[in-house]
Amino acid sequence: LTVLNAGRRYLKAEDLSGKVFVTSGLGGMSGAQAKAAVIAGCVGIIAEVDEAALLKRHKQGWLMEISNNLDHCIARLREARKNKIALSLGYHGNVVALWERLVHELDTTGELLVDLGSDQTSCHNPFSGGYYPVQLSFEEGKQLLSSNPGKFRMLVQESLRRHVAAINKLADKGMFFWDYGNAFLLEAQRAGADVAKKGADKTEFRYPSYVQHIMG
Repeated sequence: LTVLNAGRRYLKAEDLSGKVFVTSGLGGMSGAQAKAAVIAGCVGIIAEVDEAALLKRHKQGWLMEISNNLDHCIARLREARKNKIALSLGYHGNVVALWERLVHELDTTGELLVDLGSDQTSCHNPFSGGYYPVQLSFEEGKQLLSSNPGKFRMLVQESLRRHVAAINKLADKGMFFWDYGNAFLLEAQRAGADVAKKGADKTEFRYPSYVQHIMG
């Protein structure tokens, strides 16, 4: 319902075939995102750093394909988008790398490859394993979290700034991004990312929340 309503409200579209939804998280509640994309009829690319979560969703049949290669992900995205095929593709990697690759595609080809975007990393708990920084692999991140939590925190905040910078570039070209109620925008703001709503109170964000703006 969230994906469908986001399409209705922000894309003015009842039919999401050929539209692309990019997000992250295939763990607990976020695991439903892959299934939601296919039910809605769009192309869903969901990033997940933990291979165990990806394999679990794939085994369940909630996730159709898995890849750890961004070139392959972009090729599949283009193919499914062109042919209006419903697809859920799990990218085994950091969502920041995926967002930055989509910015690269925009910069080099002029093509905006994503229509809808969100995030379901556990940003209510970003410094204890809920969010992993793009600068490190998943295993490196776990080791650093254990050995030097202060440095891990610094890298998470740097990663959040990069995360938002990529989203902002794509949103400026017409992608519609929303907050999934996971404290992503709040933690990004605390990290110094550009998420404030211009001309508004500093507690207001430039992107809507799914609770008030989409489901409400």
